Amino acid sequence: MADNPLLAVLVLLVVAVALVPVFKWLGLGTVLGYLAAGIAVGPYGFGLVSDTEAIRQVSEFGVVVMLFLIGLEVHPLELWRLRHKILGLGVTQMLGTALVIGAALLLLGTGWSAAVIIGLALAMSSTAIAMQSVEQRSLTMTDTGRATLVTLLVQDLAVIAILALIPVLAAARRVDQNLGADLEDAAQVVTNPYSWWIALVIVGGFVAVTLASRYLMPFVMRWVARSKVPEGFTALGLLLVIGAAFGTSALGLSPAFGAFLAGVLLADSEYRHELESNLEPFKGLLLGLFFISVGMGIAFSVVVEQPLIVLSLVVLIVTLKIIVLYVLATFFRMHVADRLLLAILLSQAGEFAFVVFEFAHSARILSEAENQLWSVVVALSMALTPFLLLLFDRVVVPRINARRPLPEVPHDMSGDKDVIVLGYGRFGQIVTRLLRAQGYSMTLIDDDPAQIELVKRFGVKVFYGDGGRLDILRAAGAQGAEMIVIAVAGGDRILAIAEMIRRHFPQVKIAARAVDRGHAHELMALGVETFERETFRAAITLGQKALIALGHPPEEAHRMARTFEEHDERLLAESYDLRDDRDAYIGFVRKSTELLDGVMQADREAAEARRKADRDNRAAE
Repeated sequence: MADNPLLAVLVLLVVAVALVPVFKWLGLGTVLGYLAAGIAVGPYGFGLVSDTEAIRQVSEFGVVVMLFLIGLEVHPLELWRLRHKILGLGVTQMLGTALVIGAALLLLGTGWSAAVIIGLALAMSSTAIAMQSVEQRSLTMTDTGRATLVTLLVQDLAVIAILALIPVLAAARRVDQNLGADLEDAAQVVTNPYSWWIALVIVGGFVAVTLASRYLMPFVMRWVARSKVPEGFTALGLLLVIGAAFGTSALGLSPAFGAFLAGVLLADSEYRHELESNLEPFKGLLLGLFFISVGMGIAFSVVVEQPLIVLSLVVLIVTLKIIVLYVLATFFRMHVADRLLLAILLSQAGEFAFVVFEFAHSARILSEAENQLWSVVVALSMALTPFLLLLFDRVVVPRINARRPLPEVPHDMSGDKDVIVLGYGRFGQIVTRLLRAQGYSMTLIDDDPAQIELVKRFGVKVFYGDGGRLDILRAAGAQGAEMIVIAVAGGDRILAIAEMIRRHFPQVKIAARAVDRGHAHELMALGVETFERETFRAAITLGQKALIALGHPPEEAHRMARTFEEHDERLLAESYDLRDDRDAYIGFVRKSTELLDGVMQADREAAEARRKADRDNRAAE
């Protein structure tokens, strides 16, 4: 298998396609599916693929792409707003966790230099697992998502310092005749001008990249866009990611940090979404390979030989990290559920721990047996995270809700007028305010405690949790509600919630947020009659205002906008039966578009004739 890379890739893809959907269907998540696939094909499974390290090196590029895409969503001013969390949570977490784990290892009899390196390595978390879980839960823009991101960024920056510390600790451990030479080498490093100029090079590089992102990249992206080459933006996106990663790697910094920084600097670009859409497939595929490589790298021989030691260390490390993170999050006044979720998201050891342990082994701080043992602990801690998140969803969240029951319905409000709103973002806020103003008793279900604490002040029912959970809907009184408004983000998530409500609460009316025309058709297939395409009315209103700004009379612009709106609504309804026949659907839409153009042309000619008649009448007078 090692001599045939195509066959190895084929095996990985077949096993992933077979196992990942099953794990997703069982509610265990895609990460566990990829880990199981890696275990199955790895040297301790069926032995179909053996080159774990090569696959991991390639797949780690997925982490780099993911950080670039996350950076595109983070405005530079947002980073400045998060500066207190970067210093207070990120730095404190890194030092505090390393101190606690290092102290625990000293108590267990580990040497002090090994305890320092292991403590620092295990204080880092897995960017791939944590941010993938954040994205799957749509938490990127929440306080929990931001806190997770800044903590991981600090950890990425700490990697170079940890790697630089390893030879210093290795020199301090030596008591032979070479110690004087080692100290002399260390002094030369400090007095070497290169060591002093490297900081200036880093600062200069940052300034150069900032200027290039503002003045050079817009020109380059416009040039690529005008070329009309479909793969042009894909190549440009990969160039930006690889270039940024290579640049920071050459300076001794984390490649992932460089990619994130490049994304942040391009967050204001009008081509941001084009870059995202072109790089998203690479991210998903490479992250899947990364999780597979982690599963392949679990040395079950070590687990079999020392099962109690391995499992005890995994439990100890994960528990200590959860405690430290939970305590630190308390100082930032995060909701209790947010604190625990943040702690679980970052409870595992990170992928950089493998690199640190390998460096420490080369420097003879860790023995071969210790390197294998701690590498297995890292891999198992990664595999444990999806189970902890599942436990959080199924056990912890319901208990938190049970301690904070919903307020009673006001006596002057009929219970049959209850409306449940799932999601309190910008879309859900407007719906909630409008219905509440008409006297409806609103129950809000959201997984963002910051929003929940805000609306509680206005007397809105508050319920923390995932609106896609059946038990949470039942606890919120869905069976007695008059309507459930689905205002959460994510097309697939909206469809899943609508299907669940239809199945378990068929008598309840559903009002849903539709992403686009195709998504609206899928809602119609589920029997959802009340829906609104999230950008449709706003685009029509803007078009009407644009016509007025271009000199059209307001009544004419209003009539043209209404004509377009009515035509599109008919098109949406009439094309429903053709949604599964691509050719027929395209033909119908094309014919309807031509019909609309004819109607609009006739309307323009009639309007021009009326204006001409008015001018003639005024001239005759």
